[in-house]
Amino acid sequence: MTRPAARGGSRASADRLARLLNLVPYLLARPGIEIAEAAGDLGVTERQLREDLELLWVCGLPGYGPGDLIDMAFDGDTVTITYDAGIDRPLRLTPDEALALVVALRMLAETPGVANREAVERALAKIEDAAGDLVGAPVAVRLPGDNRRVEALRAAVEGGKALRITYYTAARDETTDRVIDPLRMLMVGGRAYVEAWCRRAEAVRLFRADRIDAITELDEPAAAPPQAVPHDLTEGVFRPSPDLPLITLRIARSERWITEYYPCERVEAGDGDQWLVSLRVTDLGWARRFVLGLGPDVTVVAPAELAEQVRATAAAALDAYAAPVSITSRPSVPDPADVPNMPSGDPAVAGRTQ
Repeated sequence: MTRPAARGGSRASADRLARLLNLVPYLLARPGIEIAEAAGDLGVTERQLREDLELLWVCGLPGYGPGDLIDMAFDGDTVTITYDAGIDRPLRLTPDEALALVVALRMLAETPGVANREAVERALAKIEDAAGDLVGAPVAVRLPGDNRRVEALRAAVEGGKALRITYYTAARDETTDRVIDPLRMLMVGGRAYVEAWCRRAEAVRLFRADRIDAITELDEPAAAPPQAVPHDLTEGVFRPSPDLPLITLRIARSERWITEYYPCERVEAGDGDQWLVSLRVTDLGWARRFVLGLGPDVTVVAPAELAEQVRATAAAALDAYAAPVSITSRPSVPDPADVPNMPSGDPAVAGRTQ
């Protein structure tokens, strides 16, 4: 219920900002205009216009002293701008502002999934041409990760080609070969993904670009079936659902970050400073590796199957260290003079530098 209200509040704020930016030049061109007439021209009530004028009184230049803020004079029901704080002058970018704008547009042009890259590139060209020497040397922007892989994926999407990929699935800790029909490229949470119809899973899947180990573009065109519909990712990549396993953990204070990083269904206070945290996971195999990586401040409460998997894996790891390894003799180190092409000096150092 709160999300639609937040969107409405954001829309109202944007409308008010646009109105305020238009209000000062409007009043400058009409000194002594009646508030009722101005409200009618701007399409707002007199009360809203008076609230906007009160807000303008605390707007101005950095420093925000008496000589920096927008000022106006009221004479009955009329208003006149007496100091505009420079808002009537055309926007002129400083070198830092121009560079920041160019970098932001270049990053947008490089972002996978941008619907109209041509429009971004045209706007970028106009700004660079208008900024001239302000920008200085050409700016190269690259997204983090393997840019060649992202470019190959983008080319396949734009060219409508099917792909054979070698993909690492972190949830199951396995690498598989798949043939996919790409649907789109997108950026979520700072990571590049290709969304595609996976012929192996016979469903639409998201593939993280940095987990694709190999890409081969096939001669055949992408042929996703009619039921291959892109997912709604406005809430993120992972979408907890009732059909996924629910796990409950007892965590200490040091592990409370889990509740901020992962979507939790329930968080309850436990004994002392401990919390009981319940969350959905893709499968228990991922949950087992997740818990084992957290250390002794986390205990599995449910399900019992996960607790047993964690116990068994931890016991096997301890057993591996139970029997000491006997070293009967120290390996001999050859003389550098007796080994062809071996550098003189410490053999250990030489081995690290080759």
